[in-house]
Amino acid sequence: MAANKIQRPIFDNPFLNITVNPDGTVNRAPEIRNPPNSDPNSTSPVLSKDVTLDPTKKTWIRLYIPNMAAPPPSTQKLPLILYYHGGGFVFSNADTSLYDVFCQGLVEKIGAMVISLDYRLSPENRLPAAYDDAVDGFRWIKNTADEWVANYADLNNCFLSGTSAGGNLAYHAGDLEPIKVRGLILHHPYFGATKRTGSEEKLANDPLLPLYAIDQMFDLNLPEGVDHDHEYCNPLANGGSEYLDHMRKLGWRVLVTGCFDDPLVDAGMECAKMLEGKGLETVKFFRDGYHAMEVFDPSMSGPLYDAIKDFILPGPN
Repeated sequence: MAANKIQRPIFDNPFLNITVNPDGTVNRAPEIRNPPNSDPNSTSPVLSKDVTLDPTKKTWIRLYIPNMAAPPPSTQKLPLILYYHGGGFVFSNADTSLYDVFCQGLVEKIGAMVISLDYRLSPENRLPAAYDDAVDGFRWIKNTADEWVANYADLNNCFLSGTSAGGNLAYHAGDLEPIKVRGLILHHPYFGATKRTGSEEKLANDPLLPLYAIDQMFDLNLPEGVDHDHEYCNPLANGGSEYLDHMRKLGWRVLVTGCFDDPLVDAGMECAKMLEGKGLETVKFFRDGYHAMEVFDPSMSGPLYDAIKDFILPGPN
């Protein structure tokens, strides 16, 4: 690492504020949440709105589009990014300010439409609940008559993306018609294993994501009775899943990003190496910084947005 490390902003660390109750639920510290903005007369370059996904599960999605004078012609519709927020599967929401601002940046800087999923949280709803909610999101796109989707989204040019736990979710989300998934964007993905990586050992006392918090989140979100070599946690388990063969046959590409001062960086690198070994085209974007840096500090997001734009555009021929 360079001598002058990137400074981290001062904030209430959610990874350190989880209280587990005797009944297995958790107390979550309040977070700043942003309302949607669907007013085309606003000065915001990005519009957003919320749509109920499954009222029985209390899941919903937030849609983002550029604030344009008119929708693009059908031949120039926008790439669609299906985004999943972070928070260890235990806390945060699609409208949490950090993730809302990040999604607005994806729209503004990349020129894409974004659909962000508010999925069920653990431990009240352990995995694979969040993965199932992602499937519900695919089904919504398949059946919706929503004008924003119809007018803006190129359903033949879609990408699954997520930050931290959201990167884990994107990796496991699957593929459903009618959308044509072109690839994955794994932003500092939350993976682990029973065997410690070098970065976990080196950064065990990381001020943002200490090792005990990494373990605690997995203990709260994995199915009860499994260890950290379960496939939901460790993408290298059993040599990689058959799902990877499916991804390769579909021609998916993968962008894996990370920062060198993140305890999870080695797990991300190992995942990228495994994907390459499976024959998937894998692009790596690693740099100095800390876990989910571009979400916690938007001023650091420019190079990441550039990498994502290069990965997505110009899209398929």
